[in-house]
Amino acid sequence: MKSLKGKNVVLGVTGGIAAYKAVDVVSQLVKRGANVNVIMTKNATNFVSPLTFQSLSHNKVVDNMFSEVQYWDIEHISLAQKADVFAIVPATANVIGKIANGIADDMLTTTIMATKATVLIAPAMNTNMYLNSIYQENENKLKEVGYEFINPASGVLACGDIGSGKLADTKDIADTIEKVLLRTNKLKNKRVLVTAGPTVEKIDPVRYITNRSTGKMGYAIAKAADYLGATVELVSGPTNIEKPSVSEFISVESADEMYREVMKRKDADVIIMTAAVSDYKPKESFDQKFKKTNGPLKIELTRNQDILKSLGETKSNQILVGFAAETENIEKYAKKKLKEKNLDFIVANDVSKKSSGFGSDMNEVIIFDKDRQIQLEMMSKDDVAKEILNKIVGLLESR
Repeated sequence: MKSLKGKNVVLGVTGGIAAYKAVDVVSQLVKRGANVNVIMTKNATNFVSPLTFQSLSHNKVVDNMFSEVQYWDIEHISLAQKADVFAIVPATANVIGKIANGIADDMLTTTIMATKATVLIAPAMNTNMYLNSIYQENENKLKEVGYEFINPASGVLACGDIGSGKLADTKDIADTIEKVLLRTNKLKNKRVLVTAGPTVEKIDPVRYITNRSTGKMGYAIAKAADYLGATVELVSGPTNIEKPSVSEFISVESADEMYREVMKRKDADVIIMTAAVSDYKPKESFDQKFKKTNGPLKIELTRNQDILKSLGETKSNQILVGFAAETENIEKYAKKKLKEKNLDFIVANDVSKKSSGFGSDMNEVIIFDKDRQIQLEMMSKDDVAKEILNKIVGLLESR
């Protein structure tokens, strides 16, 4: 499913060495379903050909405010009104200074002045320029009137300097644009706590007990809650996937660590426990690697604290959601967990299926509450996350 279908992005490209990276941003947005119109400054065309952006976006590139009009096209002359989001990638110190001081002397700055859309600015420049007090004053001035900035990264710059000023990662830029396009205020002023991934229980410095959870479902839920305007706190076990943009990211390893971090935040308005927490841990862990012997190895295990049950026992007016990863008798075990752990609803799935569950980008789940069950068809984990959050929004509105 193309999540940005029907959304219009106007992308301004200015004359910095990072202009070539805007090509990848346009490509990512088009792949996600967005309609992209590109405006280039004259200097930007010295770095990248307008034809490159035209080929990727399938739209005419505007690079000259005074070019001869070949045909009358309302959308072509009304990009300021058309934009759902207006992004500048990369944004030089020069163009930021112009916008901050009301100078509109080319198509990009003129259109920016006329738009009512959210404006996102991704700066890219030399470190000393970025840290210059005049530039910082211009950035702060724009922030005060509602312009949003995608902070530059630190690293080796094209000029050889090392420091802040490098254009943010293109995926981060595309993700931020997507977030702005899709965000709502349905969970504004709500704190949402999400747990994700596996836990790791140490045996010795090189061996441990864990499970196959990748964290994909929990990260998708955190991302969806963020899009709905929530303050999202994500407590995650070890994963190999990119961290979503959330208010607070807390990295843990063991079930005990996850227990402590979750219980610190148990007063959240909504708690969604997607993490696959190890039920057991070694009764004793070793500081040094133990050597193999001729005989069998016996490791005595002890129960971990049940985080979800503890939350259910201390629950007041929060919404508490659990997950049940099962391989058999899904309905029986899910309903038992729903009741015993005092949940508002539980999301259950069959993790023995290769097409969904651990490691897959797809999932097929059943949502159980006290009154009914809802079978969701096979869909992406992002779409499952949206269904879960929609149900939570409904519960909050009914209270």
